[in-house]
Amino acid sequence: MTAFITLCWKKLKHSLLLFTSLLLLTQAGFCHGAEGIVAQKVRLEAQDNALNVSSHYRVVLPAVLQGALQQGVPLTFRLTFELTRPRASAYWLQLQHWFEPTSSISFKLSYYGLTGRYRVTIGGLSKNYVSRDEALAAVGSIAGWKVLDIADWSAAEQQQLRGRVRLELDISQLPRPFQLNALGGDDWSLDSGWTNVAAQGAD
Repeated sequence: MTAFITLCWKKLKHSLLLFTSLLLLTQAGFCHGAEGIVAQKVRLEAQDNALNVSSHYRVVLPAVLQGALQQGVPLTFRLTFELTRPRASAYWLQLQHWFEPTSSISFKLSYYGLTGRYRVTIGGLSKNYVSRDEALAAVGSIAGWKVLDIADWSAAEQQQLRGRVRLELDISQLPRPFQLNALGGDDWSLDSGWTNVAAQGAD
């Protein structure tokens, strides 16, 4: 009887170890190679009478978007900040912007077949990259992005500052045929989801 129990325990132990190993491998694959957008750093800082955002994202394109990019279709990603607290100020800002985000900025990713280079454009500034991975690492990465002037805010109000940030593929900037494809395909819906963040130094 004791030998039977010992044998069963060894088999159960082996099964549990195998299950744990598979679970860890699955999680590792999700963290390092899964398609989509994941926030790796989002920071909100009240400094020099301004509210600033610094962020970094991991962006992995699905095969359909990789193919579109290689064909010369530019991909535009929008980084968005919304003020959430103080609540009254957040609501007033929404009214002022007709319920648009407090602030947003675009990252345009392009591929040039003649040179084999990738380019990321932010506003009027552009930078070229040798590989797609290097270019994607620059998408959504920004430091000291001023999203709100808080010069007239009291110290107490600044202590309450909270917001949320997200990075998403801006489907509205795609060529019309690709917009139609995007409406029915999950591969085109790249979105990090909201990351809630408090201004540094806020309680």
